[in-house]
Amino acid sequence: MEKEIGKVDDYYSKIGVITLELKGVLSVGDKIRVKGHSTDFIQVVDSIQIEHKPVSSAKAGDMIGIKVNERAKKGDMVLKVTNDEKEMSKM
Repeated sequence: MEKEIGKVDDYYSKIGVITLELKGVLSVGDKIRVKGHSTDFIQVVDSIQIEHKPVSSAKAGDMIGIKVNERAKKGDMVLKVTNDEKEMSKM
């Protein structure tokens, strides 16, 4: 299952990082999907930063940076991927 947790606010190609404001909880180790007009990839979150400081998780309303493995574009949807029904209800 997938649930939108934000939209790409910006993509920094030189460092491979997206920024977004979260609509739900996201933790290191969670799986995300970045999907847009010409973008569609899934990856595990290896690191999250808030104001250039590493954190293990972030909550709704936090503006975060995530290192990504592929190119993304402003406005792309960021979805949290899970197989757990209980986990989906928390988002």
